Amino acid sequence: MSTQLPALVAGLVDDAAVFPPGRASLPDAVSAHRRHRAAWYADLVGPLLLPASAVTAGELDGLIDPAEGFVVGLIGDTGLDRLPFALSLLPPLGVTVRQVEAPVAKRGEDPQPGVAELVKLAERLDSGSVYAEIPLTFGLMGALDAVAEARAGGLPVAAKFRTGGLAAELFPTPAELAAVIRACRDREVPFKLTAGLHHAVRHVDSETGFTHHGFVNVLAATLAATEGAGVDTIAELLTVRDERPLARWTDSRRDAARPLWAGFGSCSIVEPLTDLIRLGLMNGDDDLVNGGDRA
Repeated sequence: MSTQLPALVAGLVDDAAVFPPGRASLPDAVSAHRRHRAAWYADLVGPLLLPASAVTAGELDGLIDPAEGFVVGLIGDTGLDRLPFALSLLPPLGVTVRQVEAPVAKRGEDPQPGVAELVKLAERLDSGSVYAEIPLTFGLMGALDAVAEARAGGLPVAAKFRTGGLAAELFPTPAELAAVIRACRDREVPFKLTAGLHHAVRHVDSETGFTHHGFVNVLAATLAATEGAGVDTIAELLTVRDERPLARWTDSRRDAARPLWAGFGSCSIVEPLTDLIRLGLMNGDDDLVNGGDRA
């Protein structure tokens, strides 16, 4: 059976195994990431996401063969001022940093100072894309304007948003997320998402009762946005719980590169992979999924 990966979902899922709710140990996460990168679905998987605190604590030492070309994304959980130090520790280990992601403010805080600080940091970094994690609260649009201005000046700065968490208020409504997607579209700012995107289609978590966004809903909504849709249409696609209308947006665009949305972090690679196969966005079956995960 063909396992060709459509361009539309290439690099869609970053490996966030060490983060909640998975919380894998770093040695286990590194070993599993190697298996993902060697599996038939490798092109679906982005870098292993690592907290800067783990790097500065030396937890990666001895886990990586410098010759293997290991690629990571660094998550700035130590504060922006400590990121350069964490980044300096990775090249001697033979590790390449594809992206840096860091929160620029807490909910309710003005994100502008943090964006300005991250932009200054991006001017000094040689580490691929730099994602400013912006709270979906006060000052969001101004922060996106600042990111867009930095991009226009040639810096590889983009946006990142949280779409879930341990409390209901951390899940943006479809209207809120639609407004963010359109705002990024209008400013030509790529974005990443994190948290809550556990499955392809919008659903209610049976344990928490929280309604989660579906990552294929987001994919369809982003496609609609880049083709000129307004907020109402984008929001409507985010509310869909029936796979069929989502398939109408994705099926005919499978071979085109995914616009605007860089992807999302997931503590499980197999869960989104299984959903993509079930929806027909990838070719494969359960045996291939399980076999690839054990490879």
